[in-house]
Amino acid sequence: MQAFQSTFDSVYHDFFRKLEEAYPELNNKDKLLCAYIKMNLLSKEIAPLLNISLRGVEISRYRLGKSWAWKKGENLAGVLAEVQ
Repeated sequence: MQAFQSTFDSVYHDFFRKLEEAYPELNNKDKLLCAYIKMNLLSKEIAPLLNISLRGVEISRYRLGKSWAWKKGENLAGVLAEVQ
């Protein structure tokens, strides 16, 4: 996680720090999912990276979206685009 995080942060300047500030309740798996969504990966591409099923990715995306993205009337990728 640490190597991925440092490489990802070099491209998306301090994304994980800003994500942590905006949503402190996220665990490491949720943060990785957010990073992969930010990279515009599809659920079927994310599943093997997180070592979970496609359905598991869809459930995780739904859970994240339900908890904070849909309250604003936006999709999950739109909310993550604001974390700049």
